[in-house]
Amino acid sequence: MNIKFRGLFLIVIITLSSCKTNHTAVIPKANIKEVVNSSDVTLVDVRIPEQYAAGTAKNAINIPLADIQNNIETLKGNKVVVFCNKGVQADQAMEILKKNGVEAYDGTSWKNVKAIQDETTKKAN
Repeated sequence: MNIKFRGLFLIVIITLSSCKTNHTAVIPKANIKEVVNSSDVTLVDVRIPEQYAAGTAKNAINIPLADIQNNIETLKGNKVVVFCNKGVQADQAMEILKKNGVEAYDGTSWKNVKAIQDETTKKAN
Protein backbone atom coordinates (compact mmCIF):
# COMPACT_ATOMS: atom_id res chain seq x y z
CA MET A 1 0.00 0.00 0.00
CA ASN A 2 1.53 3.30 -0.99
CA ILE A 3 1.68 6.29 1.35
CA LYS A 4 -0.83 8.40 -0.64
CA PHE A 5 -3.42 5.60 -0.52
CA ARG A 6 -2.87 5.06 3.24
CA GLY A 7 -3.27 8.79 3.85
CA LEU A 8 -6.47 8.93 1.81
CA PHE A 9 -7.79 5.81 3.55
CA LEU A 10 -7.04 7.36 6.96
CA ILE A 11 -8.82 10.61 6.00
CA VAL A 12 -11.89 8.68 4.81
CA ILE A 13 -12.02 6.66 8.07
CA ILE A 14 -11.67 9.77 10.24
CA THR A 15 -14.31 11.62 8.23
CA LEU A 16 -16.80 8.74 8.42
CA SER A 17 -16.28 8.21 12.12
CA SER A 18 -16.74 11.91 12.85
CA CYS A 19 -20.08 11.87 11.01
CA LYS A 20 -21.63 9.28 13.26
CA THR A 21 -24.73 10.49 14.98
CA ASN A 22 -26.21 9.29 18.19
CA HIS A 23 -29.84 8.40 17.51
CA THR A 24 -30.77 7.78 21.12
CA ALA A 25 -32.64 10.84 22.31
CA VAL A 26 -32.36 11.74 25.94
CA ILE A 27 -35.85 12.39 27.20
CA PRO A 28 -35.89 14.14 30.54
CA LYS A 29 -37.95 12.37 33.16
CA ALA A 30 -41.01 14.39 34.04
CA ASN A 31 -41.25 15.73 37.55
CA ILE A 32 -44.38 13.93 38.80
CA LYS A 33 -45.06 16.73 41.30
CA GLU A 34 -45.26 19.26 38.48
CA VAL A 35 -47.45 17.00 36.36
CA VAL A 36 -49.87 16.17 39.22
CA ASN A 37 -50.28 19.88 39.99
CA SER A 38 -50.60 20.91 36.34
CA SER A 39 -53.91 22.61 35.52
CA ASP A 40 -54.35 20.51 32.38
CA VAL A 41 -53.83 17.05 33.89
CA THR A 42 -56.39 14.27 34.16
CA LEU A 43 -55.90 12.15 37.28
CA VAL A 44 -57.10 8.59 36.74
CA ASP A 45 -57.56 6.10 39.57
CA VAL A 46 -57.49 2.67 37.90
CA ARG A 47 -58.78 0.72 40.91
CA ILE A 48 -62.24 -0.84 41.11
CA PRO A 49 -65.12 1.53 42.01
CA GLU A 50 -65.38 0.26 45.60
CA GLN A 51 -61.71 1.11 46.27
CA TYR A 52 -62.07 4.48 44.53
CA ALA A 53 -65.12 5.30 46.69
CA ALA A 54 -63.16 4.48 49.87
CA GLY A 55 -60.60 7.22 49.11
CA THR A 56 -58.70 8.76 46.24
CA ALA A 57 -56.81 11.87 45.18
CA LYS A 58 -58.59 15.21 44.77
CA ASN A 59 -60.29 15.64 41.37
CA ALA A 60 -59.45 12.08 40.28
CA ILE A 61 -61.76 10.19 37.99
CA ASN A 62 -62.27 6.45 38.19
CA ILE A 63 -61.51 4.34 35.14
CA PRO A 64 -60.82 0.79 36.32
CA LEU A 65 -57.89 -0.94 34.62
CA ALA A 66 -60.33 -3.33 32.90
CA ASP A 67 -61.95 -0.30 31.20
CA ILE A 68 -58.81 1.68 30.25
CA GLN A 69 -58.67 0.32 26.68
CA ASN A 70 -62.29 1.40 26.11
CA ASN A 71 -61.49 4.97 27.24
CA ILE A 72 -58.40 5.65 25.11
CA GLU A 73 -60.14 8.15 22.84
CA THR A 74 -61.44 10.23 25.76
CA LEU A 75 -57.93 10.37 27.29
CA LYS A 76 -56.01 11.21 24.10
CA GLY A 77 -54.81 14.78 23.93
CA ASN A 78 -54.62 15.05 27.72
CA LYS A 79 -51.79 14.68 30.20
CA VAL A 80 -52.88 11.68 32.25
CA VAL A 81 -51.55 10.55 35.63
CA VAL A 82 -52.58 7.01 36.50
CA PHE A 83 -52.44 5.45 39.95
CA CYS A 84 -53.87 2.64 42.05
CA ASN A 85 -53.04 1.14 45.48
CA LYS A 86 -49.41 0.11 45.06
CA GLY A 87 -48.59 0.87 41.45
CA VAL A 88 -49.04 -2.56 39.81
CA GLN A 89 -52.28 -1.71 38.01
CA ALA A 90 -50.95 1.78 37.24
CA ASP A 91 -47.95 0.21 35.47
CA GLN A 92 -50.31 -1.90 33.36
CA ALA A 93 -52.47 1.13 32.56
CA MET A 94 -49.34 3.11 31.59
CA GLU A 95 -48.34 0.43 29.12
CA ILE A 96 -51.79 0.42 27.49
CA LEU A 97 -52.02 4.22 27.34
CA LYS A 98 -48.52 4.77 25.95
CA LYS A 99 -49.01 2.08 23.28
CA ASN A 100 -52.09 4.02 22.19
CA GLY A 101 -50.42 7.43 22.05
CA VAL A 102 -51.66 8.88 25.33
CA GLU A 103 -49.30 11.17 27.26
CA ALA A 104 -49.33 9.17 30.49
CA TYR A 105 -47.42 9.49 33.76
CA ASP A 106 -47.14 7.03 36.63
CA GLY A 107 -48.40 8.43 39.92
CA THR A 108 -47.91 4.99 41.52
CA SER A 109 -50.44 5.05 44.37
CA TRP A 110 -53.41 7.25 45.19
CA LYS A 111 -51.77 8.05 48.52
CA ASN A 112 -48.67 9.30 46.68
CA VAL A 113 -50.74 11.55 44.41
CA LYS A 114 -52.79 12.82 47.38
CA ALA A 115 -49.59 13.54 49.34
CA ILE A 116 -48.26 15.60 46.40
CA GLN A 117 -51.53 17.55 46.31
CA ASP A 118 -51.49 18.08 50.10
CA GLU A 119 -47.85 19.25 50.02
CA THR A 120 -48.68 21.80 47.33
CA THR A 121 -51.71 23.03 49.28
CA LYS A 122 -49.60 23.51 52.42
CA LYS A 123 -46.97 25.50 50.47
CA ALA A 124 -49.68 27.73 49.00
CA ASN A 125 -51.08 28.62 52.45
